[in-house]
Amino acid sequence: MAWMETERQAMVRTLHGTDPSAPTLCAGWTVARLLAHLIVREEQPWKMAGDAIRRDRPGQETSLNPLVAEAATEQGYRRLVDRFAAGGRGFSVMRFSGDAANLLEFVVHHEDVRRGAGEPAPRQLPPGELAEIRRRLPLMARVGYLRSPVGVLLELPSGEQARVRRGDRPVTIRGDVTELALHAMGRRSAARIDLSGEPDSLEQFESFAGR
Repeated sequence: MAWMETERQAMVRTLHGTDPSAPTLCAGWTVARLLAHLIVREEQPWKMAGDAIRRDRPGQETSLNPLVAEAATEQGYRRLVDRFAAGGRGFSVMRFSGDAANLLEFVVHHEDVRRGAGEPAPRQLPPGELAEIRRRLPLMARVGYLRSPVGVLLELPSGEQARVRRGDRPVTIRGDVTELALHAMGRRSAARIDLSGEPDSLEQFESFAGR
């Protein structure tokens, strides 16, 4: 079984125990809207393109509104959680893409729910899942730091490093792999990381990262 399915099952347990109106780390998104995003992304990803073309504001995405409305009742919310748990309806390109398209997405959105609802303590993930996140993180981080004005190195507590942005006088971001994923994917203030580097590099990077 792909690790994305392990993470899906863990997220489903969290979703069942979380108020659908609770905030998340995603600006403008409640838990119900994040759940709607996960379902639309898996079942009808082309609808998200329409939101982008219309430039729908966070919290007002047209493609998500019907599912958010369905989640307004306890029964409706539970039906949607169960729908996500089942892996969506019909053939799904996203689901077929496995860990490559979904593992980091699920891990980060799971933390969006947990930490947005006030559960900041890190989870203990299976070693195999951590290894797969570590393997896939550098590619995603290169996208996340594409506009960084300085070079960026990611460093695990073990000392293992990955250069994800070339440049002179790089900054080093240290943390557990889940924390590095959160930082790389824009959850800067929620990520438990340490930054080091030359003072001017740190100043430029922190301005870019919004810390």
